[in-house]
Amino acid sequence: MSLSRRTLLLGTALALTGCTQRRVEAPAELVLATGPEGAVFREVGGALAAALAEQLPGTKVTAIPTAASVENLQLLRSGEAQLALSSLDPIDEPQSVRAVGRLYDSFMQIAVPTKSPIQRFSDLAGKRISLGPSGSGTEFTGERMMRFFRLSAMDERMAHAVASRRVADGSLDAMLALTGIPTPAITDLKGNVRLIDIPEEAVKFATQYPGPYIPATIPAATYEGVLANKTFAVPNLLLARESLSADVVEVVTRTVFTETARIVEGHPEASRINVRTGIATGRVPLHDGAVRWFRSVKR
Repeated sequence: MSLSRRTLLLGTALALTGCTQRRVEAPAELVLATGPEGAVFREVGGALAAALAEQLPGTKVTAIPTAASVENLQLLRSGEAQLALSSLDPIDEPQSVRAVGRLYDSFMQIAVPTKSPIQRFSDLAGKRISLGPSGSGTEFTGERMMRFFRLSAMDERMAHAVASRRVADGSLDAMLALTGIPTPAITDLKGNVRLIDIPEEAVKFATQYPGPYIPATIPAATYEGVLANKTFAVPNLLLARESLSADVVEVVTRTVFTETARIVEGHPEASRINVRTGIATGRVPLHDGAVRWFRSVKR
């Protein structure tokens, strides 16, 4: 979208320069692409947008719901969004996008009813499953898994919250959700759910696609009545258009890493956002504004 731009004197500029105020050319509007109903992206993105609205007076900051990672990348590259959340794995060519920083990890969660006969990943063959919304990171990674392990199922596309309700009423056999933990869609099942262990698949998958996938364990206390789950994790990044002002991205970066407690309230996994791991953005280069801020805190 075409955005008019204007020069705003940020009330927080002293924090950026240490002693003098700096005039920052900020857009009249910033659009942050988040995620679908029932996903951590949606809630963390909304909280981040609220924090940014305070740090960028005069700029309208809007968090928009999306299918998540793949759609968010499309919105970012088209200019319909200036900021977006995305898991690392669908970002094969950074092109016009840059990283503000690494945030937290998403975990592949394969949820089935407690009494389901499904015990392992291969048992999903021929079953009715959700691969998340069209355009989501769950869909991207789920389809990649299905191809790699040569597994065929009756897969559908829907928001995690919708899939959760359908698992509960028995119209779906399983749902895949690549998202932070705990995710509301699975929490809402209130203990009437199991997570499928995929330890061998996680190692094979990470070996086949080195970089974005990390074998990991979801702790037992994450969901009521659900045992520890062996799966894999994927880093999540906050992204910005390369063309977005470095001054603005510096403010965004500072807000993310100094307002963390507020942004991630209620999401234990997201609380791992910190400066030390923030620069670990894999194949996606940091935006110049993010580089400036990270260097300033190392002085």
